[in-house]
Amino acid sequence: MASIGIGVLSLAHGHIQSYCGEIQGFDDADVISCWDDDETRGRAAAERYGMDYVADPHAVVEDDRVQAVMIGVETNRHAEMVRLAANAGKHILLQKPMALTLDDCDQIIADIDRTGVLFSMGYQMRQDPMNQKIKALIDDGTLGRIGIVRRRHCLNMLFNEAFHSSWHVDPEKNMGMWMDDASHAADFLLWILGKPVSVMAEIDSILTDVVHDETGCAIYRFEGGPMAILLNSSVVWAGENTTEVYGARGVVIQNHDDGPSTARVGIPNPIGLKLFRSDAQQDGWEDLGFELPAGHGARIAAVARPFIDYLQDPSLPHATAREGKTCIEMILGAYTSAREGRRVSLPLTDAG
Repeated sequence: MASIGIGVLSLAHGHIQSYCGEIQGFDDADVISCWDDDETRGRAAAERYGMDYVADPHAVVEDDRVQAVMIGVETNRHAEMVRLAANAGKHILLQKPMALTLDDCDQIIADIDRTGVLFSMGYQMRQDPMNQKIKALIDDGTLGRIGIVRRRHCLNMLFNEAFHSSWHVDPEKNMGMWMDDASHAADFLLWILGKPVSVMAEIDSILTDVVHDETGCAIYRFEGGPMAILLNSSVVWAGENTTEVYGARGVVIQNHDDGPSTARVGIPNPIGLKLFRSDAQQDGWEDLGFELPAGHGARIAAVARPFIDYLQDPSLPHATAREGKTCIEMILGAYTSAREGRRVSLPLTDAG
């Protein structure tokens, strides 16, 4: 099988470098060239990963050796770069979140549909074996009808003063930290429960004054009744319990599945995922036997392999452009709820 050539449109988002590092070890894909408007950053990455550095993004998508691109520009430029790549017939891995506006989401979807290129969002939670097991336990009925899910997905980035000058905290380029990172958990909830029908939220900054949205909690309601609590904060030093799923027949609890909780496990023989069944012969929890990765970076890098597999077999599961838009509706709906103090119906495009 011929090796798939991958181009890079900006390394502004650090996850792209993790993907490049993974692809270096593949025998069926190669990173070919990269563009970055920060020339120093772009040239450093090119040297590190064995790519060519080019000074114009058009040179990446016009390179015949490149079949697909990974887009890591600032979020407000996603639609621009997707159009550039799609018009050149290049398949696309887009870093999250999809965009800052629904209009940009619609433009991305239209460009993907018009050109027929393959497209996937870069949501790593779908690639985590523990998360895949949680979804399987829901889908196969082991847990019965789902009543409520809680997902905590946190960072400690705003305790790092160097991060305060990052584009991630620029409201024009990225809207806010809740938009930036809660989208991971929103995609997870969409993936396991389907589309929500409403949201109520509180989002604010309490421990810092760097952004307007360091911490937030949103309650989503889903078709058929299930609720989900999304807790996201950028000022968390440590943690443990990350996901809880409560069903009529059982409960599954996941530990150590975000950055702070993986970096500071602090206990011997931690349990990553445990299951309680109401019909079990013996009371108690079953350790499902998942080992924790060496660090959260391993989860981030895990996006690369499924993307290459998807390029080789487009029938494989992936995070679609329309799912990317739904996540943005979930996040924008939460912002609206917090700002206006009311329940917001979803999808936003239908609710007005």
